[in-house]
Amino acid sequence: MINSFNSKAISKIIKIPTRVIDYWDRTNFIKPSVREASGYGSVRLYSFTDLIQFRVARFLRDQGLSLQKIRKSLNYLRKHLPEVEIPLAQLRFLTNGETIFVLTNKQKVIMDTLKRGQYILTIAIEELINELKGMTSRMEMGKIYGVTVSKRKFEVRLHPDLEEGGHRVECPELPGCSSQGDSIEEALDMIKEAIKGHLETKRKSRNDVAGKRKVA
Repeated sequence: MINSFNSKAISKIIKIPTRVIDYWDRTNFIKPSVREASGYGSVRLYSFTDLIQFRVARFLRDQGLSLQKIRKSLNYLRKHLPEVEIPLAQLRFLTNGETIFVLTNKQKVIMDTLKRGQYILTIAIEELINELKGMTSRMEMGKIYGVTVSKRKFEVRLHPDLEEGGHRVECPELPGCSSQGDSIEEALDMIKEAIKGHLETKRKSRNDVAGKRKVA
């Protein structure tokens, strides 16, 4: 499984704007646990556990819960369930759009964190984790593209760089032939150049072998 995700990857997977991710970091709602921003242009890196928190937070926001209510609920949980280090990634949440409930395995009760209402919607952490694992695995596998070099077609695999951004690309038919680019177009152009270089090196190697045989 992928170990860390930059803001662009989080935005693509969870479907929230990067400006929201930035705001949640700056306001200490969800902080990057792998690497924090260290200045302009630096890259935040989030863990898979962080990814789960983003997904749960988006679910609660989609149901009409304000960020203020979510923060208040998390403060309540940290006070009453101190053994739970990361509530958004470890507990089962239920909501009716007005309040947030939490179902705990230990107490086997529904805890109303805002003290009103009845629940009608639920989000199961286990199902959510499996969903996210499937999404990240598909991203890690990459997409397949076709490129033509010297009138010959090659299949290449493009992978998003979930840590530093951009894309890395490889040609499975030519082991060791790979490149990268900031955009998909640039990555495909770069792999074409890499393939040309790879083929030229092989051609020169064959010629050298043939020349040595003639001398012998």
